[in-house]
Amino acid sequence: MTRHLLTGHELDRASLDALLTRALELKAAPRSSDALAQAVVGLLFEKPSTRTRLSYEAGVVELGGHPMILRGEEMQLSRGESIKDTARILSSHIQAIGVRTGPDALLQELAAEGTIPVFNMLTAGHHPSQALADLLTLRETFGTVEGLKLAYVGDGNNVARSLAILGGIAGVEVAVASPSGYELEPECGGTRTNDPAEAVRGAHAVYTDVWVSMGDEDTADERRAALAPYRIDDALLDLAADDAIALHCLPAHPGEEITADVLYGDRQRIWTQAENRRHAQKALLEWLFAGEE
Repeated sequence: MTRHLLTGHELDRASLDALLTRALELKAAPRSSDALAQAVVGLLFEKPSTRTRLSYEAGVVELGGHPMILRGEEMQLSRGESIKDTARILSSHIQAIGVRTGPDALLQELAAEGTIPVFNMLTAGHHPSQALADLLTLRETFGTVEGLKLAYVGDGNNVARSLAILGGIAGVEVAVASPSGYELEPECGGTRTNDPAEAVRGAHAVYTDVWVSMGDEDTADERRAALAPYRIDDALLDLAADDAIALHCLPAHPGEEITADVLYGDRQRIWTQAENRRHAQKALLEWLFAGEE
């Protein structure tokens, strides 16, 4: 049976816990697995990328596979070829495809029409690859994820959505604080508030994302004004648990959503979090390919 990771709902608690355990093993011994030996893994980028491209491309190589970088504007998709036909062609040449794009519909149709694993490297709706690294960072820092509280402050976007979904599966309490008009829908799980102090109180991790994401440039001034009270600084962190850490999926804009003191200080695990993308995603790739056996 072909496995996919489109939203994170494909994982249950047992498989997610096993994936995090495996990620820690792969972090300790990065070249210990050849699960992707002789496999070609396509990585389709329709959005700019730093961490996602570096972590997936290096991870595929460490697992013994070959990463094939695909650009949307270089494919016939950009000239009107159907997703259905593209899915058939991809399935005949490579063993899996990761997609970083806008509409979730592209990812969903590739999974429905193809015969190879499809995994989400970022869409407008979801970013499960990032959430897996976030959970790995919590597990590494606190020894467990179950029973922890994570507070997300800022725009209720794709990162917040994936944290709420996968955090809920893992047993993490996810509290999301956003201004009016930027709230995350309640069906994703977790709790909602407009008060960042309320969300952060007692949290083990305090998380944020950029205020102006790709595609939001036309409303940049409006967004900065609305989100200004949701900046992570030392005063906000002081409301969290004594051993709380700051997290950020990056890229960061010091002075906007997070202060430079927090971003580069000793109360954060942001740079570990960025490295953990590779290790968590390698465990994910093993899980995806195991479904093909």
